[in-house]
Amino acid sequence: MCPTTPDPSDHERYLDREASELEYHARVLQMATRLELPVLERLRFLAIFTTLTDEFFRVRVAGLKEQEAAGVAELSRAGHTPSEQIDHLRTRFRELVAEQRRLLEEVLLPSLAVEGIRFVAWNDLTASRRDDLSARFEEEVLPVLTPLAVGPAHPFPFISDLSLSLGVVLQRPGDAGESFARVKVPALLGRFVSVEHDGEMQLLPLEEVIGAHLDRLFPDVRIVDWHTFRVTRNADYEVEDIDVEDLLDAVAEEILGRRFGRVVRLEAEPGLPDSILDTLVTEMGIAREDVYRVPAPLDLTAMWDLADLDRPDLKLPSWDPVPVAEFADTGEDLGALFRRLRGKDVLVHHPYESFTGSVETQIRAAAADPRVIAMKQTLYRTSGDSRIMQSLIRAAERGKQAVVLDELKARFDEEANIAWARRLEEVGAHVVYGFVGLKTHTKTALIVRRDEDGKVRRYGHIATGNYNAKTATSYEDLGLFTSDEDLTADLGELFNQLTGQTTRDNYRKLLVAPVSLKRRLVELIGEQAHPGGRIVVKINNLSHNQVIDALYDASQQGAEIDLIIRSICCLRPGVPGLSENIRVRSVVGRWLEHSRIFRFGHGPDDGTYLIGSADLMGRNLDHRVEAVTPVEDPGLRARLDELLDLYLRDDHYAWTLDGEGAWCRVRAEGDGTNVQQTLMEWADSRRR
Repeated sequence: MCPTTPDPSDHERYLDREASELEYHARVLQMATRLELPVLERLRFLAIFTTLTDEFFRVRVAGLKEQEAAGVAELSRAGHTPSEQIDHLRTRFRELVAEQRRLLEEVLLPSLAVEGIRFVAWNDLTASRRDDLSARFEEEVLPVLTPLAVGPAHPFPFISDLSLSLGVVLQRPGDAGESFARVKVPALLGRFVSVEHDGEMQLLPLEEVIGAHLDRLFPDVRIVDWHTFRVTRNADYEVEDIDVEDLLDAVAEEILGRRFGRVVRLEAEPGLPDSILDTLVTEMGIAREDVYRVPAPLDLTAMWDLADLDRPDLKLPSWDPVPVAEFADTGEDLGALFRRLRGKDVLVHHPYESFTGSVETQIRAAAADPRVIAMKQTLYRTSGDSRIMQSLIRAAERGKQAVVLDELKARFDEEANIAWARRLEEVGAHVVYGFVGLKTHTKTALIVRRDEDGKVRRYGHIATGNYNAKTATSYEDLGLFTSDEDLTADLGELFNQLTGQTTRDNYRKLLVAPVSLKRRLVELIGEQAHPGGRIVVKINNLSHNQVIDALYDASQQGAEIDLIIRSICCLRPGVPGLSENIRVRSVVGRWLEHSRIFRFGHGPDDGTYLIGSADLMGRNLDHRVEAVTPVEDPGLRARLDELLDLYLRDDHYAWTLDGEGAWCRVRAEGDGTNVQQTLMEWADSRRR
């Protein structure tokens, strides 16, 4: 049993957001320990962990360090200064990296070796293999490299964000001292060089090949030593006090400047000499506490390459999403799809059900259908080859009114969004960049069609996930297709609000942040604040104090509350006198749990059911445009109940949270319940 917190003081009501986020990364890392997973799948979770913690340092730790540098004295919600939070995060991160390396070196690499995939060093290779690699180095690698020496005429080079570098110690003829040079490991060449030997795949890190040939970069100079290091920079930005028409150029400029952000972390091999380390620390203006000694190879995002090896025997079986009946092939009858959707709601669950065979099918059909008058779409994160964007371009070319709300400030997706915005504008689509002070995070689409009876109808889609076909195969999400007149009228007014830069809060059914969503959620929580009250919520993150306080009050009034939270949770569950009726669990598995589901009440007959784009965070409820829709069809409500019940019963990939912020893994009894496997089995039964 995990202990709970004693009687809480003001600061003991909440957990710190950043610490909670890092514990989510810890749960992801623990997926690499799951013996039932094939070895390449376990390796993939090492890469995911590195990707998550890279972004964590670039944004969250960077933000705390800015507060620290500015002398911010305000305590966090849990009563900690920025410096205290940074110290805790440093310590915890070092523990997690040590566990990541232990898993790699003691568990996963030996398992790979058994399967004929072995990591090797340059000195492990035979002379003939070295000769072969030297020839490849001359042809493929040397032309790309740029040695940068440091000296009186050569200032310290700029080290770009997340780049892997060789720090080289040189001794020139006639010089008693040593000098420093940097060689960047080119990312576009791939991280590993593959060599076949006796039926075994041998993998050599590219930096080892470069290190073995430094004499080709620094001829007539003695190579004293070399080691790898990696830099992480502040990647966050704010766009303020500019006109909306300047937003595209402003965001493009901020992206360009991101690579020059302040250094927040330096990863270095343990053997890196103090002479090099002193140089790096001084030139980058960081504290020794921001240096993380990590064994080679650095940057385990490289494990993505290994996880993608063509070895299906070392991976989970691929999953083929189930087609959705309402979107089945209509042949030459372009109106058949819309007739199927007329007068009914359809709930689609990704990746178990096809994104391509539902969302993309509808938008492609609308672009081709001469009866469709207008298409409106929000864009937050999408792929560079998005078929949805291509359909909208074709719609505009065919004279339809195509409107795209392009959120340029979607962190780390800005460049793709800028590119799509420019392509859409070139064909005459209406492209709007949203509000300067608000991110548009809502996942909504609207199609306006003059149906065969001559009536103009709207067909809407409201989702929990992005319009991204790639992530739809690995993110768990829900989407509601509807022709409900009130809901689609609300969508039309929401798009008008976004394009017209106006605000309103009197929607018929739709809940929209920042105008009505928070208020209504707090009201719905309050309506359950009594003995027998029931609340079940599935979200990604919970950190909004007002919502947390409302949940505390409902618990104290007798409501039973279950929260299924993937990542951040700042609420303390199970605390006597505060939250003893609140239970929090997290499910971390093969798919990234991403849907947001809200149920207030006991069931389809008396409950309120909602799905949408918003998490329960300040940024979502107060600083973003979000859309959450009621689900009113009794059959779809029952389906949501089935989902929530499965998540609450899962004992395969579930964790539970205690009042002190510690997560405990749920242990299965017998065969147990694996929610993701069960949902795949249900989908397969529908397929058959």
